[in-house]
Amino acid sequence: MSAALIRILRRVSPPLQTLRSCRSSSHKPKDFLMSDAVQRRIKRVIEEHTSITDRLESDQLTESERKTLNQKLVEASKVINAFERTQLALRERAEIHTLIHNSSSEEHQMLSLLREEHEELSRRIEQLNRKLMEALVPADDLDSRSVVLEVAAGRTTGGDICQQFTREIFDMYHGFACYKHWDFELCNYTPADYGGLHHAAVRISGDSVFRWLKFEGGTHRVQRIPEVGLSSRMQRIHTGTMAVIVLPQPRDVDVHIAPKDLRIDTFRSRGAGGQSVNTTDSAVRAVHLPTGTVAECQQFRSQLKNRDTALRVLRARLYQSITGQQREQTHSARRQQVGTRCQSERIRTYNFSQDRVMDHRIGHVTRDIKAFLRGGEDLEDLIKLLQEQHDLLRLNIS
Repeated sequence: MSAALIRILRRVSPPLQTLRSCRSSSHKPKDFLMSDAVQRRIKRVIEEHTSITDRLESDQLTESERKTLNQKLVEASKVINAFERTQLALRERAEIHTLIHNSSSEEHQMLSLLREEHEELSRRIEQLNRKLMEALVPADDLDSRSVVLEVAAGRTTGGDICQQFTREIFDMYHGFACYKHWDFELCNYTPADYGGLHHAAVRISGDSVFRWLKFEGGTHRVQRIPEVGLSSRMQRIHTGTMAVIVLPQPRDVDVHIAPKDLRIDTFRSRGAGGQSVNTTDSAVRAVHLPTGTVAECQQFRSQLKNRDTALRVLRARLYQSITGQQREQTHSARRQQVGTRCQSERIRTYNFSQDRVMDHRIGHVTRDIKAFLRGGEDLEDLIKLLQEQHDLLRLNIS
């Protein structure tokens, strides 16, 4: 007898405890576990777990090999434990589902308790599914980072409609940041006429900000009837676009120079002559061989001081080069997200006349635009679906 059924039987009157549980093979809850990619990955992890366990029983392993295998075993065990907990909850929910259909309409107390338990198990399965997916799909290195988020009104269509919509989207992300208890630091804000917004940029920091916002970058389209003017009187729908840009914040780069990549040359200091010229090879030139970056120092009479200073300058120049590459990657990501802001590049449409929001990437429709634009639970639920699709795609290609 399942734990869920035991919980129910403890809460009902004695005459109802004679009900027997039975399993239903016809109830197949829609669940991401049915995905072929998930099933293949779980099967692979179970096989890996068995293989590692067998290898650890061998006496011919070095300490280093045993340590590596133990780490892999821990990761595999996380997946298997999460999978087993999810399977157990699914079996319990199937059992409750069968009992609901087999109970007579007169058994009001039992039916009420069964339905409560079914809803509770459904919520628990949703949580277990997320934990299982987190165990199956390694976290992206960028997910934990803060972001710079920009909103920009479309240049080609929309006019005042687009600028007003840009302000509403900006307010939506402000609301979402408050909902997630993130810091929302304004960097730039360029207002437009009639309460609209041309462009704004903010720094958002907190727990896993990039993981939640990385799917928001792209062209957002609005369809609505203007509040004033001829189009308002004629009930004519106008269309506009705006762009959202989400960029992860780079971390400080720790520049490490391998000894094999470094060449140190010494030479005599150059000067105007007389006492300003050293008679020993105290000047130092440091060369980073892979990049050809060079730094020299002849400021001190001590060769050691000149060497340390030259290496500090070399590291600074390498750091500048690396961060320059990061900035170029950031600019490239920004250009890709901004695109041309044309309607054909849209990722989401906000149709005010039909009171719905459609995400074109997954075909998901959300009703009640006003609630969605508050940036609370409705936006969070959509992003969860996008995360799930993203994780499934990663499983498919791995």
